[in-house]
Amino acid sequence: MKTPLEPRPLAIFWMALVLIFLAMVYQVQAISIPEEKKLSKKFIKMIRQQHVILRDPLSNHLIDSVGRHLLSTLAPQPFSYSFYLVNDETLNAFAGPGGHIFIHRGLLTSLSSIDDLAGIMAHEISHGINRHVSQSIDRSKIVGMGSLAGVLAGALIGANGGGGQATQVLTMGALAAGQSAMLAYTRENETEADQNALILLKKSCYDPYGLLRGLMAIRESDFQGVENIPDYFKTHPGTSRRIAHLSGILADNAQPESKKPSCPDVYDFTMLKYRLMGLYGNIKKVSPLITARLAEDSQDPAANYGMGLIYARQNRRKQAIAYLQKALNLRKNDPGILLELGRTHIMDGNFTRGIALLDDLQTHPVIGLQARYYIAVAQLESGKSKQAEKNLVRVIELLPDTFPRAYYHMADIMARKNRSAISHYYLGLYYDKAGNRKKACEHLKKALAQKLPEPYKTQAKQHLKSFSEAP
Repeated sequence: MKTPLEPRPLAIFWMALVLIFLAMVYQVQAISIPEEKKLSKKFIKMIRQQHVILRDPLSNHLIDSVGRHLLSTLAPQPFSYSFYLVNDETLNAFAGPGGHIFIHRGLLTSLSSIDDLAGIMAHEISHGINRHVSQSIDRSKIVGMGSLAGVLAGALIGANGGGGQATQVLTMGALAAGQSAMLAYTRENETEADQNALILLKKSCYDPYGLLRGLMAIRESDFQGVENIPDYFKTHPGTSRRIAHLSGILADNAQPESKKPSCPDVYDFTMLKYRLMGLYGNIKKVSPLITARLAEDSQDPAANYGMGLIYARQNRRKQAIAYLQKALNLRKNDPGILLELGRTHIMDGNFTRGIALLDDLQTHPVIGLQARYYIAVAQLESGKSKQAEKNLVRVIELLPDTFPRAYYHMADIMARKNRSAISHYYLGLYYDKAGNRKKACEHLKKALAQKLPEPYKTQAKQHLKSFSEAP
């Protein structure tokens, strides 16, 4: 499976990717809304091919709910906004064309509250509302396609282990011609986005001071967490000046709204932070942080949750179960803890206990299908292939991109039933989701060569066609 780009080149990669898409349409003076929508489809397709979008139902639901609530305070918008969590340690967020908003995992876990997250998201939504991406197209003519290719090449060299001074020289030189214009553009639009974000936050259920606290957290890590890269190369430069400007605005408008709307019902923010740290964070970095928190308060359910998840990743399942059980004792019926405790019992071979913990979660509106997936794994491992197949088909039908291993398990079930063609079909889909296009093509072609029945045959052909049309 492809591994996400490392933090240093990925921070550069996002900027390069945005700029390259701008350069693709740089011959026009302005971009219309239909044109931006068309551009955004190509943009998000390219992003998805990098396999850096994190598909964690609890996290995705929280981010989407916050974004939808902020948008609910506005008049109808020309774009259908989408919100994504990027599986990367850096403290970053950005708005792509057509209302695609990206939050890095490292940024979310650095924040103290959901209000801080809402502040950052309001800022990114404001970029979209003000169409800052489309406005930058005219300015993008300053940096030619050749220079942008150099930026991307530098990012990719860094991603493949060739980083360091040579990479920085390549990327910095590529942008040297356009840095002054890009600097002016960025700061001007950042100020406008900050001001509009405050207006948006005041109308929402969230605290406008969350934006200020979010920026302060970002400043502590130099925003991207990348040393020796000048402000103009970051997606959100001038953080210190923005903090000073926002502090003044908030001080002058300290009177809160008389009536705030209710906030959406989402998973506890602190619990979600430790979930992301435990499941996806760099263990060498997050383990000392969680250990220190437990030394301060051994009864902190979120810290016990996070530590249990780290032990589960290390296959130290007895310790994982002990910490997760303690977290559950401290926070009764918490769905996130129940989910991971059930999964860990299944990993440990205790299928009966795991299924018992997960059974009631199948009706949960956010993680019900995730619970069903883990139950299917337990059923498959315990020889109940028929029940497992039924659950896996349902998971794939409703969440086709969230659990790639569901396709692998379906391939296993079909192989046991001597349905080789369908087994190859599911293996092809599995490798596609895992980012191995070569193996995906091999298995889909094998499936078609073995008289694959409908509707699998038509779907396999469509997948192969999409591979050939991919950039």
